[in-house]
Amino acid sequence: MPPLSPQIDPADRFEVLFREHYARVARVIGRIVRDQARAEEMAVDVFVKWRRHPAAHGDGAEGWLYRTAVRAALDAWRRERRWARLHRVLANVSGSPRTPEVLHEREREREQVHATLARLRRRDATALLLWSEDVPYEEIAAALTVRSSSVGSLLKRAQLTFRKEYEARYGTRS
Repeated sequence: MPPLSPQIDPADRFEVLFREHYARVARVIGRIVRDQARAEEMAVDVFVKWRRHPAAHGDGAEGWLYRTAVRAALDAWRRERRWARLHRVLANVSGSPRTPEVLHEREREREQVHATLARLRRRDATALLLWSEDVPYEEIAAALTVRSSSVGSLLKRAQLTFRKEYEARYGTRS
């Protein structure tokens, strides 16, 4: 996708950028936080943040949006995990009996994938998340501030790192 022309009126530029990228930004966030309504709210916040950050209005606006979206989603996810851990600890301290959680295999694997992504370098996790959403290499490159020609090898290394980390933590996937 060609970069937006800087000659466009700033309000029009915002509308064009919002129309073209909102759905994908929301999906990227949704894959991390796993709550689509919350992801849509966070996506709007990312665009508001972009609008208030004039340095992001240049040629790399799309990359800035995706990078900011992934960071916000990962921060929210980590915050949620910390709160869940705190609630488990408090439940144990108060003497409440722990109820066994029956999770389906799919949900367990999702949790493992999220935990593995959280342990990767931010750049690798961002690359894999954007790639999983079919974001074009050019936009992934902009989000990671690398050349488009580097995205393929960067993704390959990120996949290898992910696989090694996953297998080290959980064994091989069946």
